[in-house]
Amino acid sequence: MASPEDLTKVQYFEARRKVFPKAIDGTYRRLKWAIMAATLTIYYVTPWLRWDRGEYAPDQAVLVDIANRRFFMFSIEIWPHEFYYVAGLLVMAGIGLFLVTSSVGRAWCGYACPQTVWTDLFVHVERVIDGDRNAQIKLERAPLGLEKIAKRIVKHAVWLLISVATGGAWIFYFADAPTLLGQVLDGTAPAVAYATIAVLTGTTYMLGAILREQVCVYMCPWPRIQSAMLDERSLMVTYKYWRGEPRTHGLKRAGPAAHQPDGDQAAEPQAGLPSLAMLAASPEKTPRIGDCIDCNACVAVCPTGIDIRNGAQVGCITCALCIDACDQVMAKIGRPPRLIGYSTVEDERIAGEGGEPAPAIKRLLRTRTILYFLVWAGIGLGMLFALGTRSRLDVSVQQTRNPQYVILSDGAVRNAYTVKVRNMENRPRTVEIAVRDLADATMWEESGSRHEAASSIRLRIAADQVGRTRIFVAAPPEGEAREDIEVVVRALDREGGEAIDQSYFERPGASR
Repeated sequence: MASPEDLTKVQYFEARRKVFPKAIDGTYRRLKWAIMAATLTIYYVTPWLRWDRGEYAPDQAVLVDIANRRFFMFSIEIWPHEFYYVAGLLVMAGIGLFLVTSSVGRAWCGYACPQTVWTDLFVHVERVIDGDRNAQIKLERAPLGLEKIAKRIVKHAVWLLISVATGGAWIFYFADAPTLLGQVLDGTAPAVAYATIAVLTGTTYMLGAILREQVCVYMCPWPRIQSAMLDERSLMVTYKYWRGEPRTHGLKRAGPAAHQPDGDQAAEPQAGLPSLAMLAASPEKTPRIGDCIDCNACVAVCPTGIDIRNGAQVGCITCALCIDACDQVMAKIGRPPRLIGYSTVEDERIAGEGGEPAPAIKRLLRTRTILYFLVWAGIGLGMLFALGTRSRLDVSVQQTRNPQYVILSDGAVRNAYTVKVRNMENRPRTVEIAVRDLADATMWEESGSRHEAASSIRLRIAADQVGRTRIFVAAPPEGEAREDIEVVVRALDREGGEAIDQSYFERPGASR
């Protein structure tokens, strides 16, 4: 049994090993640059785009107007009662992540996740100020001096400026951007705007500049969820064991390659190395070796500091920078590229056995991915159809229950109703309110009199507003004690349109 002294020496948590990613150039690094530039541009620029909706609506292209309970996205306007469109977009985003993960692994994490994008930006700023990997390690180990202090101040100041810009850009989605910017600068903006900027500045700085890979490895639940969605036919960044092992430690120990290219792909031997033909002629003298020379280039460029040669790991975000690094090394030692590459477990098993992997299109077109795509596309098409056919008028009718009815001097029965008409157009509209399925019914507004009663009334509603009125409906006393009716609202402009809500008309008589 362990003594208390022994238990105090047990390390329950691994201390953080600071990661200094090395700069690399290659296909996937350039792809990451392009995606980072596109996503940051979209985030920072979108609130400043204008969209003409007429004189009665805001002209900001994307606006979450909390004060008026509206969500504008270019030509689409979402009202609170239409929040199911937002829910549909969230469901589509979730299913889209399932589709991408089952097809190409953690591509979202490696390229488009906000944590990845902003961390990549902060790392690049650090390289510009502190230098590349070796210079950063040297600076980290150096004693505190003027140069180190100056670089730390400059680096953290730039990080804070980026964080402030990130938090500031977010608030512009919730109000007119030029107006709010002026208010922020002159100190007249609402307190919630400054609070939001402060919170998002802090979270961006902490998550992107300080914690970095810790967020992906320990804080984010998505890697654990994705593990359940990956299978042997999902594309992942993979180290080819059958080709790379056993490793060597430099060119001088090179021997027969685990993978020998043929035809046009055959590589020229490096200076001082035996040719493949020479190695094949004397296999008993030279042991078989793999293409991996254990240079750790793949580890040096990894933003989370993992070794991809140890297999699939939670820390791998499949950014593919290790592929670029390994390809450069393979080119230097005269070996074929893609010792590390995007591949599937099934393809690597087949390749290790000397077989031919299936075409990429066949990996994608399988039952699982097709079902994800059909569900995703079905939700999207359904939402587009609903958007295209939705009515821009809506009516809500509520009967006044106190009193349930009033008997007028001529014996007619009167019921009262509160009618709310929602005009979802960006212009004022005049509508006609009528009652259907109630014989000889007349109606008038509460502000009028029965002498003005008619078969319908007209109501003018402001742009993007809800018009409310209280109406009286009178009908002969003969009839059922409770009779179902429909209140119909028709727009009287050229575009037309109507909305219907059901209610009932009550008379004295049979028990209910």
